[in-house]
Amino acid sequence: MEAHKYHVDLEWKMDRKGEISSPVLDQKVEVATPPEFPKGMPGIWSPEHLFTAAVSSCFMTTFLAIAENSNLEFESLTCPAEGVLDKKDGKFAMTEIILRPVVTIPNEADSEKAEKIMIKAERACLISNSITSEVHMETKVLISNNQTA
Repeated sequence: MEAHKYHVDLEWKMDRKGEISSPVLDQKVEVATPPEFPKGMPGIWSPEHLFTAAVSSCFMTTFLAIAENSNLEFESLTCPAEGVLDKKDGKFAMTEIILRPVVTIPNEADSEKAEKIMIKAERACLISNSITSEVHMETKVLISNNQTA
């Protein structure tokens, strides 16, 4: 496979706030220093949020591909994620990402399959494989109430 390139532009707007965009995307995203830092701005996406979201959304897209190839029938997938910013070797770093995916399936017989696909998706996620932060998962498989006896 050939290498892929993804272009992102950044424009500083004011104070500790800027805007990211891409020539191939319609939406722009406001970004700022998080409020935990001096002059940080609440209510705006921060690099730390985007970093955590990159891991979580990569997990989702990888899960979707593997689930489709494995013929896993599922009704919903959510993936709350927590990024941990800490000091490592005297420098600030995103040291850990905790993914808490929850998949709802209609057939209890597919519980083990769903669990294996979530684990495989995290291991195959290209973003997780590209970072030095530890990525942990706390998975959950739910059975929907649509079953008939």
